Amino acid sequence: MSTSAALQPGTGEIRATEYLAASLDHLLWGRLPCATDRAVLEIDPGTEVTIDTISHEGVLEDQGRDPAAFFAAHGVDRDFVLDDAVALAASGYPRNASDGPHVVTGPIAVRGARPGDLLKMTVLETTPRVPYGVISNRHGKGALVGEMPSAEANASVYAELQHALDGSSFGTLPLVPGGERSVRFPLAPFLGIMGVAVAGGERPHSVPPGAHGGNIDIKLLTVGSSLYLPVQVPGALAYVGDPHFAQGDGEVALTALEASLRVTIRFDLLSQADAVAEFGVLSGPLASTSEFLVPTGMDEDLDVAVQNCVRAALGLLEARYGMDRALAYAYLSAATDFDISQVVDIVKGVHAKVRVADFAGVAAGAARHAGGRMPVGGFDGFGAGGSGVHRG
Repeated sequence: MSTSAALQPGTGEIRATEYLAASLDHLLWGRLPCATDRAVLEIDPGTEVTIDTISHEGVLEDQGRDPAAFFAAHGVDRDFVLDDAVALAASGYPRNASDGPHVVTGPIAVRGARPGDLLKMTVLETTPRVPYGVISNRHGKGALVGEMPSAEANASVYAELQHALDGSSFGTLPLVPGGERSVRFPLAPFLGIMGVAVAGGERPHSVPPGAHGGNIDIKLLTVGSSLYLPVQVPGALAYVGDPHFAQGDGEVALTALEASLRVTIRFDLLSQADAVAEFGVLSGPLASTSEFLVPTGMDEDLDVAVQNCVRAALGLLEARYGMDRALAYAYLSAATDFDISQVVDIVKGVHAKVRVADFAGVAAGAARHAGGRMPVGGFDGFGAGGSGVHRG
């Protein structure tokens, strides 16, 4: 196992001036924030916040609700088990058996955010807090329910991080239980959950994603990428959690390589008018990377999720570039991949990867003349900063 020190609460490098520890009064477990929840931090748009997150693996009841003992069974010294995870597991946190597994840090109120605006969450940094993680096929879920796992009710596979000579890190697994860790795969840390609070007084379950974001599990949301979410309550009440070190699209066994991260997020705000002009009317999350615009579609029926994603992509191309709907449909069929984000979270997710470079030749003003508005200042319409509140 890597000998890198664990990032215990408040220790190690903390990039942003604002820091949110994963202490008991900053967490929700199994449920996501709603309008009646109190913000644990209030910030101005454009603020960067460094946030500690806790993986649920090793903390859950069916794993003993004792992460020190759970990871000790895999040879992990107590110093490499996170104190905040131990505190959560040992607490009397009021989690019902019907709640989800995920732990989220927040909510964070963004001053001036109001329903109809878009909250933009940009990932600036993702640092592993521990040199190991867990991949689970449990709870009677996954793509092969009733077929896998084959020998026991629950399977939690322990994976270690190792470092290459060039400084890169990778995950390792054996070919057979107890064997040499000869299987290596690259890491691409990201947050499975990024979201905003829902309206009303009922906290949503942490498993199914929705218009609020939540458990969207889009692995493209690595450092440098952004997620846009329709604000549903004043202040937005944003949160993050479900940290991953690596994931394959589909997440077929149930989980990715789950492990705790320290992340730094910048929170920006787009007014409703600017949001509609840039992206059209969004009914759900939209991601962006340096290479792609990534509309999403969700539904319990995977076919319907694909259809919803296609409609979202059409609306995006119409609003952002003024592209005729029939031509946009043809373009998507010829040039855009529609990938499965995950199929294991009740509500299935699909995301499209629209290449920004494909529209580099659109003449300035062409989209405006066609009834839309051309983006300015880079792929996200607001250059490298984008830190203000843009009111129409």
